[in-house]
Amino acid sequence: MGVTLCLTKPFAIGKFPSMPDGCAPWSASEKSEENTAWIIAADPVDDARIALASTGAHVIPPAVLRQRLQIDHARWTRFAAHWEDLRPDRYAAQSGTRRMRRYGRFILARDGSGQLQPHATFRQPTNTNRLFPDAGRDFAPLTDAFVTDPVLDAMLSLLSQIAVGIEDAPQWNVHVHPFRVLGSTDSRGDATPEGRHQDGVTVVSTLLVARRNATGGASSVFLADGREVLTTTLSEPGTLLVGDDRRTWHSVSPIRPVVMDAPALRDVLVVTLTAC
Repeated sequence: MGVTLCLTKPFAIGKFPSMPDGCAPWSASEKSEENTAWIIAADPVDDARIALASTGAHVIPPAVLRQRLQIDHARWTRFAAHWEDLRPDRYAAQSGTRRMRRYGRFILARDGSGQLQPHATFRQPTNTNRLFPDAGRDFAPLTDAFVTDPVLDAMLSLLSQIAVGIEDAPQWNVHVHPFRVLGSTDSRGDATPEGRHQDGVTVVSTLLVARRNATGGASSVFLADGREVLTTTLSEPGTLLVGDDRRTWHSVSPIRPVVMDAPALRDVLVVTLTAC
């Protein structure tokens, strides 16, 4: 599933006059004028849809994500630079966590086109956050440069394509949270101070943007009965974790510095989609 084969060997269906678009050699030793086998890489959207429908969570490796979104090194570097312009999260500081963030909301059409909504207080659905069960939280808005970054646009489009595989929604209410969590000897590097939780949405996603001088930070996904779906440490920038928030819970373990005289850092983009 999710893999398309373009084969002329060993099935002797015929031969391609040239390599089909998107294909790569099946075996260099088998390439000849008479018969060549080709394979197209798995479609990450199909793979993610299948995983969300079955297990409830899926990880897209960075090489696959960057190829799908056509992100080169320069474009990724410009995108990651936005995390140097976040603002302190005074609510997380109440539990001893040093966290930087911004926040914005989009309405995303079925075709992936998004419309930024007027900035407003962030409120999670009731009973999803034990630390702030009913409170609205005010965060700094997304910058204009971030909103218009082509990597964000591509990410939102990709996530909408994935989400429609588990819910056929005409449009999506999308919350966008660029986060930086810092861990040190005197500050908890806790990405989820509320512990294991749901966000009260349809799809939740975490994209690793940067990670430096950090140990810990394992992302875990669980079913309602407590069974573990997966645990993985997002260690390479560009790794994307997606989950079906309707049927799974998630948490992230704290990060701690490897070199104690410098802070541990974990930059992520959290995007949630709710069918509407």
